[in-house]
Amino acid sequence: MANVTNAVVILLDSLNRHMIGDYGGTEFETPEIDRFAKQAVRFDRHFTGSLPCMPARHDILVGALDFLWKPWGSIELWEEPITAELRRNGVSTMLISDHPHLFETGGENYHTDFYAWDYLRGHEGDPWKSRPDPSWIGAPALPANRRPHHYDESRTYFRSELDFPGPKTMQATADWITNNGGQVDPFLLFVDEFDPHEPFDTPAPWVNRYDDTWTEDVMIWPPYSVKTVERGVLTEREARHVRCNYGSKLSMIDHWFGKVLDAIEKQGLMESTLIVLCTDHGHYLGDRDLFGKPRVPQYEALGHTPLYIYHPGIDTHQVDALTTNVDINATLNDVFGVEPSHRTHGQSLLPLIRGEATSVREWALGGVWGNWVQVYDGHRKYARAPATSAFPLSMWSNRWSTMPTQLANPMFPKPDRRATIDFMPGSDVPVLRQPFEEGDMLPYWAAQPRVGEHHLYDIDLDPEETENRLGAGDETDMIELLRVGLRSVDAPVEQFERLGIT
Repeated sequence: MANVTNAVVILLDSLNRHMIGDYGGTEFETPEIDRFAKQAVRFDRHFTGSLPCMPARHDILVGALDFLWKPWGSIELWEEPITAELRRNGVSTMLISDHPHLFETGGENYHTDFYAWDYLRGHEGDPWKSRPDPSWIGAPALPANRRPHHYDESRTYFRSELDFPGPKTMQATADWITNNGGQVDPFLLFVDEFDPHEPFDTPAPWVNRYDDTWTEDVMIWPPYSVKTVERGVLTEREARHVRCNYGSKLSMIDHWFGKVLDAIEKQGLMESTLIVLCTDHGHYLGDRDLFGKPRVPQYEALGHTPLYIYHPGIDTHQVDALTTNVDINATLNDVFGVEPSHRTHGQSLLPLIRGEATSVREWALGGVWGNWVQVYDGHRKYARAPATSAFPLSMWSNRWSTMPTQLANPMFPKPDRRATIDFMPGSDVPVLRQPFEEGDMLPYWAAQPRVGEHHLYDIDLDPEETENRLGAGDETDMIELLRVGLRSVDAPVEQFERLGIT
């Protein structure tokens, strides 16, 4: 078996599993991911853990679930990203990203332990430009619907496809591999690519690639909504158009992913490099009349995510075992032979990849702080809401940052006199524990939870999740599995209370 000394992790944000050709998608074209799939191990039961964007990166870079203790936030004092331990062990680490949240409050310290990092500017809310380019006429971006984001200014400065953040980031990645791949060993290259996340903005030849009869301004900003067409948020025609624009961006970033693969192959790194292609979550695009990431359980379109891992010397095959994002962290630790300094929750996937095991976990937890807590057994999915009230609920953090603090009016409140000092499982570092109660302002993702609305689906029997199997033996089994999972990670006692499973 080949000796793996390097790793490349490419995270494509909001990558929909069911739209990838190799996973059976036929709606949009993903030839480069499909090319990679012919060399890689495909994971068929990979599910989200902590959500949304930054919590998912916490799972991957830190290896510990955080959604049971806090919402969107930074790396805390009692934990470290894998890059800190790799630095101590002589592994060079590089981050290449256009992801604005990595450089905002609540995500601002995930990059600091990389040996080097490159931030490609201009995506979504990145505060890059102060005003539109007055010479914008002739730029490749077509007129598009607007949203109060910096992107409306930034896009007027794009003069070619390579000026768009996604292509620019992937080209920077290919360049880094070309210039460093034969000189730096061992290394971890982490590519946090925000595409195909909104805005679904693409130049020719990608724009309207899947909707060539559309003649109005391009709708690049999807709503975050439930009953979207039913309530008239979008017409059926607009909904189809927005979905097609996601497809255009998916195909564009797929094309540039191919450039990265070409660079890896040209530098001869396929013989020594583990390559991971993953995501944080999917994106609703009309599935169940949902758009974006509204406050609903993680149905299949969003919560059942793609994962490919290429391992030198291992033939392509499919893995049916249950996996989740903290396992990516454990796998990287295993590859580089390092041990995290804090308590983590992942299991290495190398035994599955090498055919030495058929399972590494019996359950996986997932969810959003303050909302549903989900447990999977690989076949059944149970989303448990607060039973009778959203409370008790506390935020555990020494950094006290959550998204979007700078956009909220009024801003998310600071800790108050109700706060106490506690300790995270496995840590002697004191942590501020701030309780909340009815009437308190909560972060966007935790607001207005659906009290008493539980969901249980058998994905093998009901992949469309149309039969909620509550009230039968399945629910009894899954409640007990949820207890087991929460106890195993030493979840706060209040989580058992609010879920009604004490």
